[in-house]
Amino acid sequence: MPDSLQGTLDLLILKTLQAEPNHGFGIALHIQNVSEGLLRVEEGSLYPALHRLARSKLISASWKVTENGRRARYYRLTPAGHKQLEKAAENWADLSKGVAKILRFA
Repeated sequence: MPDSLQGTLDLLILKTLQAEPNHGFGIALHIQNVSEGLLRVEEGSLYPALHRLARSKLISASWKVTENGRRARYYRLTPAGHKQLEKAAENWADLSKGVAKILRFA
């Protein structure tokens, strides 16, 4: 089994950025809102993941001004990030099926 569980945060970030570029706080807020509060991403996990994804060239970053007039780093998916998102989503679906089977029959 690949690093499916460890890659969950990366998958959530990539999926969030698929819709539109966003800054760190916006990414965390989107994940929390869409999951109806079930998932919360802390800064201590989010920013290292963003830096790791940028080093891997799955996302790129640029400085912009937010709606509140603050300067923030906005992240967007790269072509490699789109490919990785597709692969990670497939892996997650397979992992979820496997866990569901274990829970049902174990």
